Amino acid sequence: MRSTRASAAVERLKSRSGSPDYSMVRSADGLFFLVATGDDGVQEKLSDALEQDAFVEFVNAYGPQKPKRVSKFDTAFERQLVRKKT
Repeated sequence: MRSTRASAAVERLKSRSGSPDYSMVRSADGLFFLVATGDDGVQEKLSDALEQDAFVEFVNAYGPQKPKRVSKFDTAFERQLVRKKT
């Protein structure tokens, strides 16, 4: 099983949070853990042992989220929906 998706998810988490302290650990049975390295160098386990898809989903939901980009078309569509409801 390839872990490219999992490592890419961790890299996105690092860029969202601005902290390089996150990393992933892959166990011998192919399960993934998310860990954070503290100031004292000790790694804290942040997740249970997860399969790749569940791990990617967990990491994508973990930490700060970037707001979704809203285009002018989205804004105009939202205004139309509000007008039609009233």
